[in-house]
Amino acid sequence: MSRTFVFAGGGTGGHIYPALAIAHELLAREPGARVRFAVSRRPIDTQILSRETLLGQPVQFETLPAQPFGVRPRALYRFITNWGAAVRAGRVIIREGPAPVTVVAMGGFVAAPVVQAARVHKCPVVMVNLDAVPGKANRWAARHAGRVLTAAPLAPGHAQPGWTQIPPIVRPQAMTRRPKPDCRAAFDLDPDTPTLLVTGGSQGAGTINSLLEHLAKQTPTPLAGWQVIHQAGKPRDASPAAASEIDRLRAAYAAAGVRAWVNEFITTMGEAWGAADLAISRAGAGSVAEAWCSRVPCVFLPYPYHKDQHQKHNARVLVEAGGAIIATDHIDTKRNAADAGPRIAALLSDAAKLVHMRAALERLGPADGATRVAETLLAERPLDASMSRTSLPS
Repeated sequence: MSRTFVFAGGGTGGHIYPALAIAHELLAREPGARVRFAVSRRPIDTQILSRETLLGQPVQFETLPAQPFGVRPRALYRFITNWGAAVRAGRVIIREGPAPVTVVAMGGFVAAPVVQAARVHKCPVVMVNLDAVPGKANRWAARHAGRVLTAAPLAPGHAQPGWTQIPPIVRPQAMTRRPKPDCRAAFDLDPDTPTLLVTGGSQGAGTINSLLEHLAKQTPTPLAGWQVIHQAGKPRDASPAAASEIDRLRAAYAAAGVRAWVNEFITTMGEAWGAADLAISRAGAGSVAEAWCSRVPCVFLPYPYHKDQHQKHNARVLVEAGGAIIATDHIDTKRNAADAGPRIAALLSDAAKLVHMRAALERLGPADGATRVAETLLAERPLDASMSRTSLPS
């Protein structure tokens, strides 16, 4: 029997990449299944999915006019005025099937209207929580899900009854079995030089970029003896200053005598992690999972603008294991250099410490959450096909 799985979530790579990882595992076990994605209209969603394939075929996805919930008048207005259209779009995706349809809610503002559409069509919903502090949309969606799996240990005070803990979810592209020298060569770097990976996630991080530029310009630079793979992200505006950020980083590394590969986006994250001896990163669920899987020691600078500081809690499992440290992003280059700078420099100059941190990460279990979710989805008993064919209103 052919089945359809609709993955709902988007707005950042942090929602989309885990969904892709699950989809790969799902299709490896049931090649006849149909997989569709319901994502946001943010450019990053289309950018990611347009590059990906499933079983050698382009990923099928639709963009929804969903908007994040907000209490400020303008944000609330956008949410309310787009909610109905997003739910209707979700219903169209479900109705097209083929039935039976299971909705896999990956969290965030895109998942909520698709879960509402699933309620109308009486489709089963399996929710996958990715953050240590579940957001409003996740908590709402969880109330309407038959199963809830959490790939992040929930932060103190945020335990949810009935949620099942699973290992981290890592996309296939973020894993590699290639030897470290080969991974470095893929970025035109020296195969034998210690390598630092810098990433602000799928959209980059301006404050991390500024911090690394500052460290490169220090005399002497703590980056001496290292080489760098730096995912800087796409400029957020079209101003000359924003457009020149990558050029400034390249120039700063070159002036410091540091060999570096700097670009907006890394398409081969498996090789990037495989090349690295240390990483400086945001602490989104995907980045934490990739560090876990690759056993690469990390300095995490959690995204500073979230009120719930869930990225700080995401990183806690690796910090407590002894494989990572957390530094505060003060949203100010000088303060970041004074706070995080010495801690980064200390690790760059202490090879024995990095070996110890990597050994701590090696003791963690496998990051096979995608397999666990796929097995759960295939074990779910699909509802009768007619139940997901509820007619749309004329």
